[in-house]
Amino acid sequence: MKRTVLLLSFAAVLFACLTPVAQLTAQALPQKNLQIHYRVIDLGTLGGTFGYAGGLNSWGSVNGGSNLPGDTAQHAYIWVNGQMTDLGTLGGLNSDAGFPLNDLNQVAGFAETPTPDPLGEDYCGFGTGLSCLPFLWQKGKITPLPLLGGNNGIVGGINNWGVIAGSSETSTQDSDCLPPQILQSQAVYWSKDKVHQLPTLAGDTVSIAQVINDLGQIAGRSGTCSRPGLHAVLWQDGRVMDMGNLGGTGGNPFDINIWGQVVGFSFLADHETAHAFLWDRHSGMKDLGTVPGDFLSFADGINDFGQVVGSSCDEDRNCRAFFWQKGIMTDLNTLIPPDSPLYLIDASGTINNLGEIAGLGVDLNTDEIHPFLLIPCVGACTHYGQNTEAASAQNRRIVLSEKVRQMLRRYDGRKQSLPGLRAHL
Repeated sequence: MKRTVLLLSFAAVLFACLTPVAQLTAQALPQKNLQIHYRVIDLGTLGGTFGYAGGLNSWGSVNGGSNLPGDTAQHAYIWVNGQMTDLGTLGGLNSDAGFPLNDLNQVAGFAETPTPDPLGEDYCGFGTGLSCLPFLWQKGKITPLPLLGGNNGIVGGINNWGVIAGSSETSTQDSDCLPPQILQSQAVYWSKDKVHQLPTLAGDTVSIAQVINDLGQIAGRSGTCSRPGLHAVLWQDGRVMDMGNLGGTGGNPFDINIWGQVVGFSFLADHETAHAFLWDRHSGMKDLGTVPGDFLSFADGINDFGQVVGSSCDEDRNCRAFFWQKGIMTDLNTLIPPDSPLYLIDASGTINNLGEIAGLGVDLNTDEIHPFLLIPCVGACTHYGQNTEAASAQNRRIVLSEKVRQMLRRYDGRKQSLPGLRAHL
């Protein structure tokens, strides 16, 4: 009873706080003769030719990963007010921050240490064989987080209370793991520098926590060591529930809003085609489809107004970022100025309550991949010093060059080797 009253009180306060934001957002949303357009900000990189946005907070700060000069290593970064800051590592070569930071600009990520993994694992997928630890970065300091007895761990999102979702290896070896993985991983959350294990579904042996909201609801995956994405799950009050699927096995949640709505992707009945989903406790899992003419889709983010962003791809894996609202999925490239040098591939960094969107795009002049931030405006947008009309209402489509495909394959290949991060480009 006390918890119900507390949640109702929190919801009332939250609604009061969000009302001004809703009014601001409504000004930028499509109305009768007005269509939402965006100003594009290229966030640049840490000196390399590849970077992406993994998260976006209410103040427009962005985190993610970027290659260093020469593309020999990748580091996590935070971008604030036009300045990209390298978050460093824990003594190794690489680091990453693939899920949203919170409104205090605290960033959760994972980073290599200088120590080779004692079992020869490549848990964090950088190909170096170094052990890899979860970390919290705040006010210029990077701090490793404790584990459950294993050698490695990764993190997902961090909420505004500083609670972090993620996974940690245990000391349990599992013959079902696919090489080079040897030890089991369990979903965890970190609170006040302490690690807490979450349960798996009955019959499962491993789990991964990926995203968390301010009410402490956590979404992730539960399965076996060879199939960690067998079930999309939600943890609440210490209990775990299966969120279902879109007809095939598996599901991968990427974001959760304050109302407990979850987005991600799930396989269809053919077990090969993946579609973006929107899940809530009352309606279950809903297929969001694709941008017209596409084959695959993946939802990366959702805000508290139910607006969803992600990527939609044709059968040749030419992907484009999308915006979904009230049953309509729109190519974001049709809502930016046509002279923008960035073609938007994926809204990988979610959408906030002001309608700002972060992701990754390809620079059509250089074939480099850069993180972007979209700022909504109504009518014509000022972009690179010019007032331009939005792109044609018809779907804008490009075929990715082989150079870009190679960069995305390396990115995708590393992500697919991770127990906990997205793998879909």
